[in-house]
Amino acid sequence: MAIFRPLSTLVVLLTTLSLTLCDPAIAALPGGNAIKDPYSILRSALPIEQKDLRELQHKLEDTSDAIRGGRWSTVNKSASRSLFLINNRTDVILDSIPSAKRKEGEKIIVSLKDNLENLGELASEKNKYGFIDERRKSLKKIGDLEALLLTKEFPYTIPSEFDNLPRLLGRASVAIKTTKGEMIAIIDGYNAPLTGGAFIDLASKGFYNGLPFARAEDFYILQTGDPEGSDIGYIDPETKEERHVPLEIRLPNKKETIYNKTFEELGLYTETPVLPFATLGTMGWAHSGSALDDGSSQFFFFLYEAELNPAGKNLIDGRNAAFGYVVEGSEILNNLGVEDRIISITVIDGEDRLKSHV
Repeated sequence: MAIFRPLSTLVVLLTTLSLTLCDPAIAALPGGNAIKDPYSILRSALPIEQKDLRELQHKLEDTSDAIRGGRWSTVNKSASRSLFLINNRTDVILDSIPSAKRKEGEKIIVSLKDNLENLGELASEKNKYGFIDERRKSLKKIGDLEALLLTKEFPYTIPSEFDNLPRLLGRASVAIKTTKGEMIAIIDGYNAPLTGGAFIDLASKGFYNGLPFARAEDFYILQTGDPEGSDIGYIDPETKEERHVPLEIRLPNKKETIYNKTFEELGLYTETPVLPFATLGTMGWAHSGSALDDGSSQFFFFLYEAELNPAGKNLIDGRNAAFGYVVEGSEILNNLGVEDRIISITVIDGEDRLKSHV
């Protein structure tokens, strides 16, 4: 079970952060991240290269600050530019979609154009909540278009030394039922195939059902996955040994995934991983303070709190693997504590993308 220092001691202990299963750990809240919406993070994390869709996505996402500041001329320009972009790059976008999915892409683009026209009108009217709702619909359709670009072939290489471990070759969604309510989370096997694979494998086995939250730190983490009894992880029934999952982190625009190395060890002090700890409900994999490759079954929800996130380095990114995000119901996380438990974790979609081993 992990042991965390209280928040009042974090300031003097930032340099030795490590989330643990067994050993005392020191943790710190990360600095702010411009992208805090889980859907936005997941869209950006898709392994695709289509610059027009990316530009369209980011242009709409970047209107958040302008809306908060009441800069409606900027919002209006972004909406106009977005509509101009989709009207003038439709053929290029469609050409990048596999032919078998192109008809579906055409339908999405026609609908998306209507959304973007509505956005322009709402921006002109300075209709804040209407704009935000229409933008959400637009971004959902952009994400649907980006998903059409994905191929069945897994885009990254997993080292052969991990051939005995389960892996999630794509994404899966889960329903997490707790004593305080239910959440929906998306698990990203593209960028954390072994971590996501271990989680989905255990969820499908019912391993987490009934387990308590063993650690709860206000505004920081909520951890579970410690099985009842003397074991602190998942015992493989075939080997009778605890299954270990390596630390697994991807960086943007890098071909190879980083395994069992922290950003600190690699001198990557200012990097942000593809899956950052940047929003309430980020799901992270726990490991001991003495090893990076001994995470087994325990995971935590990151309790992001904007007011407690000063600018600067994020000291969780690069030390623990994020593998998914709560996309619905994250508000209940702040109401959960050590008196609560997981009732069940059910795989809703994507279990067919789980491979037990190579």
